[in-house]
Amino acid sequence: MAELLGDKRRFAVEVGDWDGPALRRVDLWVADQWVTCDDNMAFVKQFRYYVALTAAGIRSAGDQAPPFVGLSPAGIHQRLEAKLRDGEEEYERFGFFHRWGWGPTTDNVTSFLWRDGVRLVITLEFLREEHLLIHPEHAGTIFVAELPAAEFVGILEEMVTILGDGEGAVT
Repeated sequence: MAELLGDKRRFAVEVGDWDGPALRRVDLWVADQWVTCDDNMAFVKQFRYYVALTAAGIRSAGDQAPPFVGLSPAGIHQRLEAKLRDGEEEYERFGFFHRWGWGPTTDNVTSFLWRDGVRLVITLEFLREEHLLIHPEHAGTIFVAELPAAEFVGILEEMVTILGDGEGAVT
């Protein structure tokens, strides 16, 4: 039985059934968008490790000024993409799924995250042409979610617990 953690309108995770001994269905939402629409089967040992690493990193980050003060979150997302395309690696620290190693389940999006005091901002943009053919309204759209950093970390920590040790239940 699947368990939903968080709020799909901001950030949510639904941990579902095992598919063999190592894979488990994990659905992610950011700003009411289903992130794992292309691949929602996670290799649990690796995925769990990187989710725990993300939670620890966010918890220890403390207050950070958002990059490019004065821009909207969507504007910051676009500027970060441009800086990274130009090879300015210092901006990689604002990456979300790819920076923290969440793997193939999130390869279909570009996503950034930053903490500003107690608030966390997540931006998301779909990349794959196949997705954009089905959802042309997503082309060029940057989705933005904001939530308390403590809530985000709590969701991640609970997800780590629910995922288990990567040794799936045998049916």
